[in-house]
Amino acid sequence: MSSKHDSISYVRFLAPRFWPIWILQWWMKFAALLPYPYQIIIGKRLGRIGFYISAKKRRIVKRNLEICFPELSDVEQKKLLKEHFEAMGAAFSEMGLGWYSSTERLLNLIQVEGLEHLEEARKKGKGIIVLCAHFTTLETSTSILGELFPGLKTVYSPQSNEMIDTMIYQGRQRLAKQQISKDNIRAMVRELRNNGVVGYLADLVTEGSNSALIPFFTEPAITTTTVSKLAKITDATVLTYFFTRLPGKTGYVVNIGAPLSNFPTDDVIADTRRLVKRLEDYIRRAPEQYMWTYRRFKDRPHPYPDVYDVE
Repeated sequence: MSSKHDSISYVRFLAPRFWPIWILQWWMKFAALLPYPYQIIIGKRLGRIGFYISAKKRRIVKRNLEICFPELSDVEQKKLLKEHFEAMGAAFSEMGLGWYSSTERLLNLIQVEGLEHLEEARKKGKGIIVLCAHFTTLETSTSILGELFPGLKTVYSPQSNEMIDTMIYQGRQRLAKQQISKDNIRAMVRELRNNGVVGYLADLVTEGSNSALIPFFTEPAITTTTVSKLAKITDATVLTYFFTRLPGKTGYVVNIGAPLSNFPTDDVIADTRRLVKRLEDYIRRAPEQYMWTYRRFKDRPHPYPDVYDVE
């Protein structure tokens, strides 16, 4: 099936307002040619610059860390804040690795844990939901995900900036050939009933009947309940998939988690709480690598305050 992203003309993106995005894309293509340790070193240094010049993003990250890690001292939170910006900088370097480098190079950089869970899920001969999240390694992880799960279809959330939307879509399409809009539940059901594989983000903010207020660390956040419902309707296996950067600029570890026992149940809220709890456990392993620039607590109904409305 063709997509608007396949036929779009890049001529419309020559306006000056798109030039920073062009520079970013050229940087990613150049970074993809560098040895991996240099990608990470340069990326982290760019992240340090971003820490000082991105006041708005810095406030969002600071607020998220205050909410999710109240047990940390001010010194510890500031250290984590800076480490997160370094991780974000590394992400902009390794994005090119995921989108433009060879598959062989990518596979040489990863260690995979939990392959037995993947094999067991395949033996069932049913659909598989691969549950990921907004980590700074997301774009690189999508490329590896496509290798581990052939025929993968990822759930896609359109971006407001059309050039960024096209760039991300086409970058991910390299190994995740087809992508499904986050609102197209019918397409997900159809794919899973055909024993396909669907990649879904556990921390996706959705609205309406497919969402609920679920505690994320210490604070309620609007959270998708779609995964539990999809698993119930299609009898698909749910596997968690988390991809983290190893220390020492040596590569990545992919963890494929065991399926949750007695999942799904008739209690969608309880099911979703269990999924969020597993996400929290993974975040605690490498908290600097979660995408804290993501406004996880946005759009909550009254009487919940806007936690980002602070100076």
